[in-house]
Amino acid sequence: MSALRVDRVGPLATIQDLGRPGWFDSGVGAAGAADRASLRLANRLVGNAEGAAGIEVLLGGLELLAQRHVTVAVTGASAPVTVDDRPMGTASVLEIEEGQRLRLGFAASGLRSYVAVRGGIEVSPVLGSRSRDTLSGIGPEPLRAGDVLPVGPPPRALPIVDVAPVPALGNDLLTVRAVPGPRADWFTDAAALFAGEWTVSPDTDRIGARLDRRRGPALQRCVASELPTEGMALGSVQVPPSGQPVVFLADHPITGGYPVIAVVVDADVDTVAQARPGQALRFRRIE
Repeated sequence: MSALRVDRVGPLATIQDLGRPGWFDSGVGAAGAADRASLRLANRLVGNAEGAAGIEVLLGGLELLAQRHVTVAVTGASAPVTVDDRPMGTASVLEIEEGQRLRLGFAASGLRSYVAVRGGIEVSPVLGSRSRDTLSGIGPEPLRAGDVLPVGPPPRALPIVDVAPVPALGNDLLTVRAVPGPRADWFTDAAALFAGEWTVSPDTDRIGARLDRRRGPALQRCVASELPTEGMALGSVQVPPSGQPVVFLADHPITGGYPVIAVVVDADVDTVAQARPGQALRFRRIE
């Protein structure tokens, strides 16, 4: 049943669930929400299963018109939320009546917001998922003004809280845990990754977060030969010839030919996905 009309879209808004694992042998990555924890929380707030499809909004700028009563929650980046121009809380349960408008302003911190609707966005799945994979082009197209979104039947579970006490995302220095990667020995000093600080480059998207050196030694290879193509995991820190490491995110390629110096621990991949261009980041080595 159609329930939401898209009246405005900011830089990018896509339908995302928790992805389509299990297709690597066919050359298809998992995709899914870049910040999985925020999508899970939004779904729990409205009583959905954690993997229900919602809307991932880059920076903000989304406007939705309710065509019938809907229950929604907005989590993730600190984008101002209004219903008919009345300020609303983030990470809280919002009841929106037919004809009312939900608007997301532009986030002051964080990169991606998530809108969950009770019943889930029920577009047609592709290979078992409703996620948009921006690298392969699989899944529903990015949202455009005029799109009408179907919402599934409400689940039997009811929302059990009005608001989740989630701390707001900040723009401070981020500390990201990582383990040495399979090709750390291809570098003169792999420990240089963990020294000093990096900044998130503007050249960042759902495929990966590219980093520029802010303070500290450069990454230098000691092996000049070409690396045969090998599998790439979520969170892999791949270093191309430029020396600018790239942390692979949700839509990363499943294979690559540049050495992986480290791998970000799974729990911190969501943190990298919310890092804004210009934000400082440092790696903390764990074994």
